[in-house]
Formats: sequence, structure tokens, C-alpha cells
Amino acid sequence: MALDGRTENKVALVTGGGQGIGRAIALRLAADGADIAVVDVDEAKAAAVADEIRELGRNSTSFVADVADRDQVYAAVEHAESALSGFDIMVNNAGIAQVNAIADVRPDEVRTILGVNLEGVLWGIQAAAAKFIARTPAAEKEPGTINGKIINAASIAGHDGFAMLGVYCATKFAVRALTQAAAKEYAAAGITVNAYCPGVVGTDMWVTIDERFAALTGAAKGETYDKFVGGIALGRAETPEDVAGYVSYLAGPDSDYMTGQAGLIDGGLVYR
Repeated sequence: MALDGRTENKVALVTGGGQGIGRAIALRLAADGADIAVVDVDEAKAAAVADEIRELGRNSTSFVADVADRDQVYAAVEHAESALSGFDIMVNNAGIAQVNAIADVRPDEVRTILGVNLEGVLWGIQAAAAKFIARTPAAEKEPGTINGKIINAASIAGHDGFAMLGVYCATKFAVRALTQAAAKEYAAAGITVNAYCPGVVGTDMWVTIDERFAALTGAAKGETYDKFVGGIALGRAETPEDVAGYVSYLAGPDSDYMTGQAGLIDGGLVYR
């Protein structure tokens, strides 16, 4: 069942794991041998993905949490460790999009997207790092060993600013900064912190983005999506499984000497 045992018997928590990229990540890490805590605001979707994981032969549990609420994120981590008897990998995947001209953005919109995309990642970093450190106190840590992995969702919008996506881009640039700072702060504890930066992924989020662009710019439905996909060097839209493959690498031992990075996985759209 496991692809190569790269995360065999590890425990991973995936926020926003009930659909889209999060679901693909949860299933891929399970196929790699991990047990998975699926965390989402949608109870039914989280439970359905947990069922899929159990059908693969791995243990899984689901938990309802709004990542914008610090206490709920900490509770999700506690639940994962208790239900699955361990905790090794934190994937801060949950995120939302916002399409609006900078001139028209309102305070409530800013608070909402900051709460999910930035604060949600911050709380996830805090909760995971605290748990990793508690599970492997400094006195017991062997030099050079990895005692936990934190993996954050950024975006191509964290490398380039895009018109009509200004605040969304700002949150993703901020995730890159958090990732770098956390990597430096937690390296001595044997915790790596990295991020993944998808491009145009064929999920419900991009359906929403395309519809919003159409409403604001008068573009035909599908036109904005097709325009972005047309700029991808590899000639096709990204799939959730494309992203999950890179997260699998970040979660596994081959990335043990990598920290503080925000790698682009976009088929050749943004270059750094």
C-alpha cells in the first residue's frame, strides 16, 4: 500500500483536508504510510476523507476546526496525538481566496482572509512546534535529528503580486516570511519548516476566482482561468495530486536537510 514507506508509521495533520488540495495531500501521505488527522470546517467532508484513508489501510480521524481560532487549532493537534498515538507532521493547508480591486477592499474582508490564511498558519506553527518539543525534550534530542515537520500553504501569489488579488497575495507573502522565521527559530529543536507554492489548480477555489474575475472585469466565464493556464510552460492546469507529490517530499526524509524554503510547484508559470 505504501509507495516507499517514506512516512511509514508517522502521524500527519492536514488542515483544510476535506476537499481539493488538502484531500489530495491527506490521501498521498496516507499512501506513503502515514496515519492522518483530517481537519476541516466541514464535518461531513472531513469524515468522508478519513473514511477514504481507512479504506487505504491507514488509521485516520477527523476533527472540526476553524483555523482562524487559535484554541481550535491547538485542540486539533491534541486530538490528532490522542486519537492516532503520535504527532510528526503538520500541514497548514487551509486557505481562502479573495478577488477584489485594492480600492474596494473593506475591513471585514481583510480580517477574514488574514484570519484564515495568515493567523491559521501561525497558530498551526505554534501548536505543532509546541507539541513536537514536548514529545522530544531538548535533553533527549540527538544532534542533527528531525523531530517534526511543519509544511505551510503559500502560493505563486506569495512570489508575485497579481492584479485583483492584492490582499490574497499579501497573505501568501506573509506565509513565506513566517516560514523563514519559524525555520530559524525552531531549527535547534530539530523542526523543519517549509512551504509549497501551487499555481493554477483545478479546484473549487479557482472556480470561485474565475467567477469573481468575470463579475469584476466583464470577462467571460472561464476566460480568466484559461488565460492563466495558457501561461503555464508545461501546457496544462495543475492537479491537486501534483501539489500532493511535492508535499510528500517535504514530509519525507529526503527533505530533512531543507528548511525555510517556499518551493514553486506550478508547471512553469512563475520563476524564481
